[in-house]
Amino acid sequence: MTTFISIVLMFGVLVAVHEWGHLVMAKRAGILCREFAIGFGPKIFSFFKNETLYTVRLLPIGGYVKMAGEEPEFVEVKPGQTIGLALQDGVIQKMYLDPAHPKTDQVVTVESIDLLHKLEVVALQDEVSTRYPVSKTAFLVEGQTETQIAPYDRTFGSKSVFKRVLAIAAGPAMNFVLAFVILFGLALYNGSPTGDSVIGTVQKGSPADQAGLVEGDRIVSVNGDQTEKWTDLRAGFQDQAGKETTVVYERDGQENTTAITPKVQQQGDQKVGIIGVTNETEKSFGTALHTGVSETWRMSTLIVGAVGDLVTGVVGVDQLSGPVGIVKMTDQVADSGFSMLLTWTALLSVNLAVFNLLPLPALDGGRLLFLFLEALRGKPVDPQKEGLVHFVGFALLMLLMLVVTWNDIQKFF
Repeated sequence: MTTFISIVLMFGVLVAVHEWGHLVMAKRAGILCREFAIGFGPKIFSFFKNETLYTVRLLPIGGYVKMAGEEPEFVEVKPGQTIGLALQDGVIQKMYLDPAHPKTDQVVTVESIDLLHKLEVVALQDEVSTRYPVSKTAFLVEGQTETQIAPYDRTFGSKSVFKRVLAIAAGPAMNFVLAFVILFGLALYNGSPTGDSVIGTVQKGSPADQAGLVEGDRIVSVNGDQTEKWTDLRAGFQDQAGKETTVVYERDGQENTTAITPKVQQQGDQKVGIIGVTNETEKSFGTALHTGVSETWRMSTLIVGAVGDLVTGVVGVDQLSGPVGIVKMTDQVADSGFSMLLTWTALLSVNLAVFNLLPLPALDGGRLLFLFLEALRGKPVDPQKEGLVHFVGFALLMLLMLVVTWNDIQKFF
């Protein structure tokens, strides 16, 4: 149960931070944000605040911020339609699609209506035509659902390309920020590896412990190869899985020699050798800051490289992991301790950012690509055509998710 809660919280935080980036920048640009959702499907929980409906939905496979103008409005009023009006000082505050609504002040028949630019309704009452101004924050009411109108200056498309780019790019950007904050915090709390070949901790009962290595020992060489950096040390042992290895180390100014047989650990398709030691660390704000930036960058380049391998065919689709695989791996990582779980969360956050920046339809990168085309052409791509492209892209992404989920089921079960 604890692991399940950890997984739900982790995914919730990753999605919430991503969508919060979209929400904040969209609201700063003056865009009406109708809904902030974590998950898809039926609502589990919701509340309304500051023009936005905040919801938690059943399927934890993503989230979204619904911005006015990104898609056609589902509630609309047409000429000839009879509606009820709620007025304040002659200005429409609410329009009831059911004219018999108990809060209706007047029942009218619409002659013309403009809720985008002029914000007015021309309507007949007792055969007299009247022009009613509409409040910029008026609501359309259908049954129990109230939908705030979106004047043109509150829609996504009314804003400059720059502001729209910021609203879209802010989601992935916040995932990079989250990863940095996690890695910076871990480095500040646990210390940052110095990078040299000095041992910081030795796991009890490990090959290193059995060989007599202790904290503070400097590894001079592994099988005759010099180990000035921790990466040299790690590489030297990785290739010696299950093999007796000669190690020269320095303690109190004197060099000593011992033999270690690295433990075999399976990493993907490879077997690597580990001896159960960690690098010496130092705690300071500066080193933690450097670690946060460098590790976020390292994770980003690692994931970009993996995407490149997928595109070039070095890695096949059958090697991808979906939600099931990620949950399974998260379960395994959680057993290694809270610090490892946080590091894994940072990696997933970077993965989410990079994936969303891919120039594919339905992803943030695809939407940014359309904005780039708009900037080049000087006019937007036809909204219906763009919407169709994103719809097809979303369908293909769902198909890909089904494929990788099936891969995960075969792999883990």
